[in-house]
Amino acid sequence: MRCSTIGFVSLAIITAAAPAGDTTVVDFEDCAGITCEGWSGPSGPGGATSIDPAGGNPDRNLHTVFSDFFINFRNSSNPQFVRDFSTLENFTLSVDLKAESISFAGSDVTRPWLVEIRDHDDTPPGYAWVSVWYLFSWVGEGEWTTWSVRVENPAAAELPEGWGGTGAEDPRTFEPGLPADRTFADVLAGADSIVFTTGQPGLVFGLTDFDLRIDNVTITTNQGTACPADLNGDGLVDAADMGAMLALWGDAGSAADLNDDGVVDAQDLGLLLVEWGPCG
Repeated sequence: MRCSTIGFVSLAIITAAAPAGDTTVVDFEDCAGITCEGWSGPSGPGGATSIDPAGGNPDRNLHTVFSDFFINFRNSSNPQFVRDFSTLENFTLSVDLKAESISFAGSDVTRPWLVEIRDHDDTPPGYAWVSVWYLFSWVGEGEWTTWSVRVENPAAAELPEGWGGTGAEDPRTFEPGLPADRTFADVLAGADSIVFTTGQPGLVFGLTDFDLRIDNVTITTNQGTACPADLNGDGLVDAADMGAMLALWGDAGSAADLNDDGVVDAQDLGLLLVEWGPCG
């Protein structure tokens, strides 16, 4: 146990446990046909997508055999996956993928694998949506792999490390990016669909033959707390929370950094004192 002594009072650190997140998993076990809890793949002349009763991780899975420039697994109706993400404390998205094969002109190839969150409202001319996206990796034929990304601050204005945007283009480099009047949080607040895809913005591929399976599509959300200064989660901001903050004085990246400026200092102590007393 770490202690910090201020004057003659010994203050024991109280470690605040993060609130348990709410988790939704779509494992396709109770589904048949071509969609499951809002998740679907491509259909049309290039091939088909269906719920396959075998070959998943385990058992049932969403299976696509399709020839196209890229593949989208999309959801625009499930309120667990399509929502105002900006109100959350944090969230994590994950999906299991198995590429049975990816080939171009008869040769095995790799393609990008990413998640994209799209806002279809108030789009700039020439764009069907504004989006933010995260590249997991480039993938090719292989075994089941779980890909995930955690968004620590959905209310952030700037794109977090590893994230890209669409809705505008750099006139010199032609790299895609967010429009000047849109932030990361704006897109998350207006999310109309979420897509796991092999189509990376800014890249163009030829007609590719895909045989892909996805399973265990998961979102874990943390609603956070309306009383962030209650560091020990007992419903009261008091000396115990002050002790926890003082023991973390000068630290970075802790729950005691109430203003998220990267350090626990007098500004955070001031915020704690403002919230002194019962939460709510």
